Amino acid sequence: MTHAPHFLTLADVARHLGVTLDGRGQAPIRGLATLSDAGPDQVAFLTNRAYLKDLAATRAGAVLLHPEHGESCPVPRLEMDNPYLGYARLSQLFDPLPSRDRPGIHPAATVADDARLGEGVCVAANAVIEAGAVLESGVVVGPGSVIGADSVLGEDTRLHANVTVCHGVVIGKRVILQSGCVIGGDGFGFAHDGGAWHKIVQLGGVVLGDDVEVGSCSSIDRGALGDTLIGDDVKIDSQVQIAHNVQIGDHSALAGCVGIAGSTRVGRHCMLGGGVGLSGHLTLCDGVQVTGMSLVTNSIHEPGVYSSGTGAMDNHQWRKNAVRFKQLDDIAKRLSRLEKRRD
Repeated sequence: MTHAPHFLTLADVARHLGVTLDGRGQAPIRGLATLSDAGPDQVAFLTNRAYLKDLAATRAGAVLLHPEHGESCPVPRLEMDNPYLGYARLSQLFDPLPSRDRPGIHPAATVADDARLGEGVCVAANAVIEAGAVLESGVVVGPGSVIGADSVLGEDTRLHANVTVCHGVVIGKRVILQSGCVIGGDGFGFAHDGGAWHKIVQLGGVVLGDDVEVGSCSSIDRGALGDTLIGDDVKIDSQVQIAHNVQIGDHSALAGCVGIAGSTRVGRHCMLGGGVGLSGHLTLCDGVQVTGMSLVTNSIHEPGVYSSGTGAMDNHQWRKNAVRFKQLDDIAKRLSRLEKRRD
């Protein structure tokens, strides 16, 4: 459940969404809630048919839903073809974070003398802004976060607590970095001489486009020579690992625990499910969707949905299947011989 620091009217909500209101326009709205929990001063939403059972009994002040369900709604309704998108837009109206931001530098923060801070920048306690860093207008740096030397943060970018932006990183406008993520750490580069490993200094950087979001405890490594590139409007979940020199196209989304090895290129409008692994030096074309826990070891050149691995099953059945997996090559050879004899 969410609450705004002030109330809006239903008419205000309808105008924000650009939809026609069926109901009392002057009714006060103070927040959002689920169909089952909402009260008369809250907007609920229906985006999944599984919750139709809760619609008839809702006490919400209004419900955001698809027109096909409008006649079933017992309270004022806001109809949209994509009610989930409407919910996303409404959630921004009731976000309490911006009201808590106070422009200025906390006394416990450390800011280098030659760092450049734009209008309305907010730097919280124990944050560190190193030499040559540029924070454009409206940037918010959460407590304990570090901005490395010569990095650039675009307008209205927000760093939550304990974010690390290493040196020489370029971040676009309206980017959100959740707590604990690291942008621009060293890529995994070592040369072996037969007895020991020798570190390869990572000389590139990281460039994040506009409207990117990176989840908590995710890592985007800096490039070995060129930059690691993350396009506009890319959404990255928590605990994701993106290795050096990876490129991700605009509007792609990566769910939790995705791992992408070095120098792989992911196209535009791609979606990688939770736990997906991509081997290094691959290319995924635009419009590829990879389902959860899949391992991709070859480039994908046609858009579509791709999967690998096997679903969970009874252990006894899995053990029998695992034995059969080892027999597949022999079975294939025997089948080929039989087909040749038949021909």
